[in-house]
Amino acid sequence: MVTVAAFYRFIAIEDPAALQAELRSAFTEEELRGTLLIAPEGINGTLAASSEVIERLLTLLAERTGLERPAVKFSRAAENPFGRLKFKVKQEILAFRRAVVDPSKAGTYVAPKDWNALIADPEVLVLDTRNTYETEVGTFRGAVDPKIETFSEFATYARNELDPARHTKVAMFCTGGIRCEKASAFLLQEGFAEVYHLEGGILRYLEEIPVEESTWIGECFVFDRRREVGSEDLGLDQADAHLASPTDPSASVPSHS
Repeated sequence: MVTVAAFYRFIAIEDPAALQAELRSAFTEEELRGTLLIAPEGINGTLAASSEVIERLLTLLAERTGLERPAVKFSRAAENPFGRLKFKVKQEILAFRRAVVDPSKAGTYVAPKDWNALIADPEVLVLDTRNTYETEVGTFRGAVDPKIETFSEFATYARNELDPARHTKVAMFCTGGIRCEKASAFLLQEGFAEVYHLEGGILRYLEEIPVEESTWIGECFVFDRRREVGSEDLGLDQADAHLASPTDPSASVPSHS
C-alpha cells in the first residue's frame, strides 16, 4: 500500500529552478513517483510513495514554500499509480491563458462541513470548474456543468454565460481546490460580488463528509492509473494518521486539480 499526496500552494517562489534542483537531488524515481509543478506563482503536485518518503517530501516543501500539512489531500493505492517522477518548472502551476489572474486575491474558502448548507441556498449558483470527462463521472447535486474541455476555456465560458448582476453568489468546486481557487480570483476580477470555493476540493469533501450526509453523486475522476476514487479510497489508516495531523499540499493533480 502506498500513500498518495495531492497538494498545491499559491506562493511567490523567487527561484523555481533552484527548488527543482534541490528536489531532484533529494529524491529518486525508485522511491517517489508523480509530478510536481514549480512556478513563480507556487507549487502543484500529486506524488506517491511510502509514508516515510512522503513525510520527507512534505517536510522539505514546508520548509521551502510554507506548505501546511492540513492542505494536503491523502489517499491510498495498492500500488504506485504513477510511472515516473517529474519535477517541472513552468510559467504557471495552472494555465489560464485567456486572462491575467492574481491567485492571491481569491474568493472565500468554504470548509467541507459548511458546503452542503451553502449550496442548498437557492440564490447560490453552484459551478463545477472541471472538464467534461470529469463531470460525466460525478458531481454535486444541482451543480452547473460549464462543458469545457480544458480549464483554459473557463474565462470564455464565464464571460459569455455568467452575469455579475444576476449571479450575485457563486460557489465553485474542483478535484483538489486549485482550479476553483484560481477561477474564484478571476470572477472577483470580473466584478462578481460573492465568490466561494470548496476548501480542499472534492477529495477533501469525500474524505470528511459521511456518505449519508454527502450531496456528491458518482465518483471523482483522478489523473492517474486509478482514474476514479470514492470515499472508501480516501483518508489514511491509523498507521499513517500522523501524516495528516496539523503539527506535522492539481487527485490535486498538476494543472488539473
